Amino acid sequence: MNKPSIAIIFLTVFIDLIGFGIVLPLIPIYSTHYGASAVLGGLIMASFSAMQFVFAPFWGRLSDRIGRRPVILIGLSGSTISYLIFGVASALDGEMKQYALWVILGSRLLAGVMGANISVAQAYMADITPPEKRSKSMGLIGMAFGLGFILGPVVGAQSLRLGRSGPGWVAAGFCFLAFLYALAKLRESRSGSVGAVPQRPHFAQIAHVLRQPQVGLLVGLFFLATFCFSTFETTLGWLVQNNFSLDATTEKDAQTVSYLFAFAGFVGAMVQGGAIGRLVKMFGEKKLIVISLALTGLSLGPLPFAREWLPFLAVLGGLAVGSSMARAPIFGMISINAPASEQGATIGVAQSAGSLARIAGPVFAGAAFQYRQDLPYLVCGGISIVAALIAAVKLVDVKHEPAGTSEDAPAVAEA
Repeated sequence: MNKPSIAIIFLTVFIDLIGFGIVLPLIPIYSTHYGASAVLGGLIMASFSAMQFVFAPFWGRLSDRIGRRPVILIGLSGSTISYLIFGVASALDGEMKQYALWVILGSRLLAGVMGANISVAQAYMADITPPEKRSKSMGLIGMAFGLGFILGPVVGAQSLRLGRSGPGWVAAGFCFLAFLYALAKLRESRSGSVGAVPQRPHFAQIAHVLRQPQVGLLVGLFFLATFCFSTFETTLGWLVQNNFSLDATTEKDAQTVSYLFAFAGFVGAMVQGGAIGRLVKMFGEKKLIVISLALTGLSLGPLPFAREWLPFLAVLGGLAVGSSMARAPIFGMISINAPASEQGATIGVAQSAGSLARIAGPVFAGAAFQYRQDLPYLVCGGISIVAALIAAVKLVDVKHEPAGTSEDAPAVAEA
């Protein structure tokens, strides 16, 4: 395992996710400010994932052919531009206010197109990590994601002091910093010895991945887990406004929602960074996936009924623990089952499934929440429990060699 390269990819993803964490909690609040309905707000949230659904397999295949480093650099530069556009949209007022929602939508579409960093970073980790340590290394990516959601919303809340456009400018700055850091420090992980990369059309590649029984099942579980969590992400701002009688037009209330995202991110980061490796050794990937899905379901159901801060935070913490435990073992098992020459393509398809869930989830969440605020939480709680049962019955756990018997991961090539 190349520890310096792991540290660099971790920091690159972390800095990038700070920018993502700054903006995401504010989209429902800004949508409300500019007069969007819950359904339209859900569509704006889904637009990012719609583009990721289309482009994630493409970026994954491209990284298999030309390397991980250039694709990550492309993604970071595109994210920087998208947040600059978001900053412009957030400042529109007066006669230009009618265009703000369209400009916000455009910024999210571009961010989705260029959002290759997480899936390609996971492929990077698979390149440099032996199989028995894959889930742990995927947990480090999840930790970077979670830490970005700790610092991102806090920075976003503080940057509101610069006005509504402040978070967009600050997010762009963080992404540009990540681009410069990766440009200077990130080395290529792809080895020339992994074999020829199969060339398949977009949907043929998706079908090829889904036809592999265990990989297809894991992709399906990731879809369901992401669908449920995206429902929570989409509606948390509205739920907090309703349960605690907040005024959606004030910057103080936007800060409250940002801090709640930061709390969930902190809990998730502690689980993924500090506990995933030990939990995998204790339970194995399969049991950990089952436990995580079950805990997510048991936490989603009561969340809309918590109208005091202490029980609300307790249930939110349980949801953060459950959702954070699923991603690392799912992607660890996917990478173990995928051929070395198709890590990027396979993980790209899995990420595409997650993006599809983030299209369907926000649209469902917005419509269901508008009908009744507890409905999306109850439905997704049930879905998560069913997914846990499917994983318990159908998933085949991986058997790792004893520590020290596996071959070392390939060395990271110079950029």
